[in-house]
Amino acid sequence: MFGTTRGGNTATATARASGRGMFSVIGPDMAITGNVSASADLHIDGRIDGDVACSLLVQGAGSQIVGNIAAETVRLAGSVEGSVRAKQLTVEATARIAGDVEYETITVEQGGQVDGRLKHLGDASLHAVPALPRLANEQAA
Repeated sequence: MFGTTRGGNTATATARASGRGMFSVIGPDMAITGNVSASADLHIDGRIDGDVACSLLVQGAGSQIVGNIAAETVRLAGSVEGSVRAKQLTVEATARIAGDVEYETITVEQGGQVDGRLKHLGDASLHAVPALPRLANEQAA
């Protein structure tokens, strides 16, 4: 089921082992209540009521995140109610952020809105970006 072959080898398992080319998608028909943590890149088109932690986050224009975001690279196009902490942040024209933003580099497209404080992360602060929390199934292993 879910792409496994009889020999147990899958493209997904190979991608996981190599750490390349792997991403997760939360579609527009999905609503999640609780924190989301991903070791892969994450694309969100649905609604998240909880914190999001990943390496790279791409948010679709129609999506909503109610919670804090922590990632290395973030591209926002939807609405966020919570703080954002990223090394590289892009706020697209359709994005609406209600919360404080901490960043190393930031791009705000014309029309993008941030209702909160902006704080540049210095070199010492960049190393303080919190590590991704371990997923429950990783802790059990």
